[in-house]
Amino acid sequence: MKKQTINLKARNSLLLLLTAVIWGVAFVAQRKGGALTGPYTFNCIRSLIGAAVLVPVIPFLDRYAGEGKTEEMKKGPKLLAGGISCGVMLFVASTLQQLGLYYGTTAGKAGFLTACYILLVPILGVFLGRRCGWNVWVSVPVAVIGLYFICLTSGISFQRCDGLVLLCAVCFSVQIMLVDHYSPLVDGVRMACLQFLTCGLLGIAPMLFVELRQAGPAQWLATLGSPDVWIAILYAGVMSCGVAYTLQIVGQKGLNPTVASLLMSLESVFSALAGALILKEHMSGREIFGCALLFGAVLFAQINVGNRRDG
Repeated sequence: MKKQTINLKARNSLLLLLTAVIWGVAFVAQRKGGALTGPYTFNCIRSLIGAAVLVPVIPFLDRYAGEGKTEEMKKGPKLLAGGISCGVMLFVASTLQQLGLYYGTTAGKAGFLTACYILLVPILGVFLGRRCGWNVWVSVPVAVIGLYFICLTSGISFQRCDGLVLLCAVCFSVQIMLVDHYSPLVDGVRMACLQFLTCGLLGIAPMLFVELRQAGPAQWLATLGSPDVWIAILYAGVMSCGVAYTLQIVGQKGLNPTVASLLMSLESVFSALAGALILKEHMSGREIFGCALLFGAVLFAQINVGNRRDG
């Protein structure tokens, strides 16, 4: 049984690592797509696409990997509560992040400020009765230092748009804790689908009454006719939402939420690596040093030091 638990945690850690890869690559698409369409339109459409992508996946997984799923996990009130509550927090967090980027926060600074949720998750966990080993508490500030070297290459200054992204980190930390609470109780893919549906439906009103109204129907539709817009939206909707957030829900099951947040914070590393590999951007020694610190912090956090309790 203990070996099975270790194998499950190793598998879930790999799922969260894959989540970080997808999110890291998606950051460019998110920034570019949001700039072209507006933050509300981008978030609304990509979330609805994320929900739609998962609809055909649900019966497939029920048929081939449905062992242990009860009817309550598939249809019960906890599933509805989890999907809606996670969707509301995802809507608030992603909207704040997109607004911050739209109004001037740079991609690097946004990555650093967003990833500050790794400081907030263990603090919230303490209030909810969760405990971490000393190695996790050491790893968190080391990871933040690593993020600083990766994302902020010319010092830090704080503006109003940066405050929006910092608030988004608070909301993401709450979303992570909600996923941690509900993922063992419900079917993860169904909860992910409800999460994106809730997020997308909440985005319809600001999309129509703010961005469509300001741009006018003709200009708004013309923008959506651009292939560049749909490349960004489809990647963010299918991969970042449909695939990565589902992997988050499945992967967080059984993991300490602080360790999970450290794994997911690796998106900053993969964002820098994707820029170097895909866009031929040069990684400085400072950025490589930051990546090494962050990777080291994540690995150290998962070492069994003999006094960590995941429950």
